[in-house]
Amino acid sequence: MRRYQFVHLDVFTHLPFTGNQLAVFTDARGLSDEEMQMLAREMNLSETTYILPTDQPTEAERGVRVRIFTIDEELPFAGHPTLGTAWAVREMRGGLNDQIKLCLNVGTIPVHFSTVEDRLFGEMRQRDPEFGRIHDREALARAAGIPLEDFDPELPIQTVSTGLAYGIVPLRSLEAIRRLRFSYVQLHDFLAHADTKFLYFVTRETVDPAARLHARMIFYSGEDPATGSAAGDAAAWMVKYGVAKSDERVLIEQGIEMRRPSRIFVRATRDDDRVVNVRVGGNVVEVMRGEVFL
Repeated sequence: MRRYQFVHLDVFTHLPFTGNQLAVFTDARGLSDEEMQMLAREMNLSETTYILPTDQPTEAERGVRVRIFTIDEELPFAGHPTLGTAWAVREMRGGLNDQIKLCLNVGTIPVHFSTVEDRLFGEMRQRDPEFGRIHDREALARAAGIPLEDFDPELPIQTVSTGLAYGIVPLRSLEAIRRLRFSYVQLHDFLAHADTKFLYFVTRETVDPAARLHARMIFYSGEDPATGSAAGDAAAWMVKYGVAKSDERVLIEQGIEMRRPSRIFVRATRDDDRVVNVRVGGNVVEVMRGEVFL
């Protein structure tokens, strides 16, 4: 019988039982691809990660090897798994490292740790953004069954990727974003001709006055309480269209509708006509540990 230890974390929060849940297998050597997918389904969280220790020179150069799985597939990159897994690696090393580098399928992602308001705060630097297609509001309104008047007329619906592509969809109000009801079956034809598989809905009306955006991300398997990859895309989109200033750290609130409030802090740099240096950060809290027997 093989035994594999895991730690269960809540990410983008400092309060247990809020934020986005993550299972991290701390030493996944010996697990096959099929077993990783099976365990992700067993955990039944939005993502599960697997740390695969290698030799020290390789880790120093490229970072700690990590793989990320949803219940259905492996992802090249995802935000809250990156932050949470880097936090777990730092704890495994005695909590002394200011920076942890992870080697993901998308490449090396550094996560910097510091103390903010007396709490450990981690901030990842994502890949520089790629701006994709600007989507037609009327076409999306028809596909998703969203009233056309619910869209924010001042901002574009655009695909952005800092490692994983999302269509950033600005809505007019909290009321509009709260009554979102659609399925990816409805959106099949729309997304089949788009340059993204996922949509990240945002509005400039917020519950917390300190927040810049209120967000919702509805997956094929349910709603996500915090989506760090999409938040990085939204950070680039905000700076490009003047919702946030260059290098201004702003708060995105997410997960409120599903009673798992999350706080995602983002910033990006405008360099002439380009947006670069996308950073996404937040807190992490451990809630349980366990073992799996195979």
